[in-house]
Amino acid sequence: MKKLYFLLFFCSVLLHSQERYFLNSNTRLYISPNSTSFRGYFKYGAEVRLLGESQNGWCKIQADNFNEGFIQEKYIAKSLNARDIKVRDTENPILEGGDTYYGGNHLFVIVAGLKARALPDKNAKIREILFNGDPVPVNYIPVNPDEWVNINGSFNEEYAKFTLQKFLGQRPNLETLIKDFDKLDVNAIPERKTLSERIVELAWNSNYNDLVPAYQRYYEVVKQINDPKLISDTELNMALAKALSKHKLPEQISSFIQKSEYSLKGVKTKSLYLTQIQLVKSFGNPPKKTRISDECGLYSSDLFYYYPDLEASVDEKLNKAEIIKVFINENNKFIINPNAVLDHTLSEKAFIEKYGTYVEASLKSPHQYFILMEDSQFRLEFKEGKLFSIEIFYYC
Repeated sequence: MKKLYFLLFFCSVLLHSQERYFLNSNTRLYISPNSTSFRGYFKYGAEVRLLGESQNGWCKIQADNFNEGFIQEKYIAKSLNARDIKVRDTENPILEGGDTYYGGNHLFVIVAGLKARALPDKNAKIREILFNGDPVPVNYIPVNPDEWVNINGSFNEEYAKFTLQKFLGQRPNLETLIKDFDKLDVNAIPERKTLSERIVELAWNSNYNDLVPAYQRYYEVVKQINDPKLISDTELNMALAKALSKHKLPEQISSFIQKSEYSLKGVKTKSLYLTQIQLVKSFGNPPKKTRISDECGLYSSDLFYYYPDLEASVDEKLNKAEIIKVFINENNKFIINPNAVLDHTLSEKAFIEKYGTYVEASLKSPHQYFILMEDSQFRLEFKEGKLFSIEIFYYC
């Protein structure tokens, strides 16, 4: 009889663990039923795993970081709706959606170069590098600063990402960080390096106009460290920061790019198109053809030709080829306009100095620059200091 009871209980727990349950209110993860001691805070909408049947109105559950504890059964639901009454917890540090940075429950990264891992383990695979000021989704946060937080808010192992609680908090203030940096002794190099890295990352998460003063401070430290490559990289980023602070207006960018075309083995494409016959005549039959589903209908065809020099969407029936990506070399050029010809001799530094006011850039995509248009964008990629490729992306 005991074996049968255990089997039924095990199956019940297994069944509950496979179903999805959500919290219809803010609450806390208590150590035991009716206890005042708790392990962490939940925000409305948090997903939990049910580990047992209700006992006197309390259920044992597991949070998305694998903390286990108890919450009142009334807060557990299989779905959420607009009639839910959210009990507010003024001590809960998790921020609700509605600010200008994130729409749901969240906190911010408060350190530079934070590694988000696949499991709550310091040796686990790194899923993402997060920057100071990045908002991250958080539905449950433990009280202990040395415990892990799931910054994806889901039990799905494919997407879960973890970091330590002590690296998350309210959004850092750039002015405060700059004042703290300026107060440091000039010889406190490790502290200045740590703080200047945070300042640069937060500036990228703020406004282009904040980048110049951020990099000025970082450059002070870089010169003290005296690493030639770091100095060179920083000088490049300082040039970019200066250009981005003088960013052109959308209408100026549109006028700059509207007559762009490629020169492919001496053949000008007149915009981004040429005939399929011209394409094959210039480059031969493609080494590879692939059909790719295009749900948005953005390209000429779902048939793509892949050459060493370029990639194109080709409609063979209509004799039409649309250039999607071009690898810049001695044969290929990107002609933005008669006064702006980008070829394989163009260095990244020269590009930034000449055209940096027209581009968008991100610290998370180094050596890549984006020229935005109304329905698409060009992505320009540099490798080893030279222009490597240009690719067009359409908005769905």
